[in-house]
Amino acid sequence: MFKARNAFFILIFFLLFSQSTFAATTTTNLPVNATVAAACVFGNITPVNFGNYTGAVNNTTGAIEVNCTNGTTYNISLGPGTFAGATVTTRRMTGSPSGNLAYALYRDAAGTQNWGQTIGTDTVSGTGTGVIQPYTVYGQIAAGLAPVAGSYNDTVLITITY
Repeated sequence: MFKARNAFFILIFFLLFSQSTFAATTTTNLPVNATVAAACVFGNITPVNFGNYTGAVNNTTGAIEVNCTNGTTYNISLGPGTFAGATVTTRRMTGSPSGNLAYALYRDAAGTQNWGQTIGTDTVSGTGTGVIQPYTVYGQIAAGLAPVAGSYNDTVLITITY
């Protein structure tokens, strides 16, 4: 009887503590997915501020910061401004109390590459890195203009196409 009872307890012990006897497994895969959408946003925009115009050539700069998703190709274009009839090659600031003042915006410091809005012709292209990329806007007011005394301003639309 002692042996039977011991055998019974040993059997119970193995049943309770030996899970490998009864354990079964099955496996499958857990899909894991993500999508990274191409995106671009503006960082800081530094105005093109010519200061005082005295009739001499007036060169200055502004800046555009762009942050695009890593690997995203893009183009930055500058519109003609708000002056009636202005184009990207004939920009004008509106004067207060009256008049206008012609100026130009360029992609290069030499002032030979107009900055406009025709992709592949006069825009700035880049490829996103996932961090802010700065671009300089080169501005120029030609010498010899005779504007009316006053304050002049314009607003140019910046567009990122990606």
